[in-house]
Amino acid sequence: MTKEKAQARREHLQKMRAEQQRKARRAALLMWGTGGLIVVVLVGVVGVYLVNQARATSLDAVTSYKYEAGQHVAKTVTYKESPPVGGEHNNYWQQCAVYDKPIHNEHAVHSLEHGAVWITYRPDLPKAQVDALKEVATSTGQQDYMLVSPYPGLPAPVVASTWGHQLKLQDPSDPKLTAFIKKYQNGSDTPEPGAVCGGQDAITTTADQAPLPPEPTGNTPMETLAPSPTQSK
Repeated sequence: MTKEKAQARREHLQKMRAEQQRKARRAALLMWGTGGLIVVVLVGVVGVYLVNQARATSLDAVTSYKYEAGQHVAKTVTYKESPPVGGEHNNYWQQCAVYDKPIHNEHAVHSLEHGAVWITYRPDLPKAQVDALKEVATSTGQQDYMLVSPYPGLPAPVVASTWGHQLKLQDPSDPKLTAFIKKYQNGSDTPEPGAVCGGQDAITTTADQAPLPPEPTGNTPMETLAPSPTQSK
C-alpha cells in the first residue's frame, strides 16, 4: 500500500511539473508573440510616417528651366514665367529681405542669380498666411538669401522661385516650401552661388518707390566693383 501511494505521489508530481512546463511554454510564446506583434506594429507605424513624410516634402511638382546667366540689361524685361526664374536682368540686384510691396522683376532675378530664393504671394493672401511666409523666410538659417514680396497675378497663392526652378503652392505652411529652400537656395544650378545678396550696391526700394536704374556710366560695370562672390557650398 505504501508503494502504491509513493508511486501515485510521483505520478502526481510529474503531472504537476509537466503542467507547469506547458504553462511556461505558453507564457513564453505569448510573450514573444506579443513582442513580435509590437515590433511589427512599430515598424509599420514608422514606415507609414516615413512614406507620408516623403510624400509631404516631395519636390516632384518643381518645374525647371534653363537660362544663360550674366545677361545684364538696362531695360524692362518681358519674362516667360511669372514670376521669372532667370534670363536677362538689371545690373543691380535686390537686397535680400522681406518686402510688403512688389519689387522689380529685373532686380529680383539678379538676386536669384546670386543664390536667393524668392517667395512671392498673392496680394490678397490673408495676413496670417503672409506672416507664416515671413516666419519661414526668417527662420531658415539662410536669411541672407531670402526674398519675400507680394506679386499680382500669381498662378498660385504662393510661388517659390530660384534660378531655373519654381514651385507653386496652395498653402504657405506646406512642408514642400522648406524642402524647396533647403535644396535650391544657393543650389547646384545657381550661376553665382554665395555672391552678395545685399551690401551698399543692392536695391532696397520697392517698384512703386523707384524706377529701374540705368546701367552705370563708364567702362566698368558696377557689379565688378561689388564684393567678390564667395563659394558657400
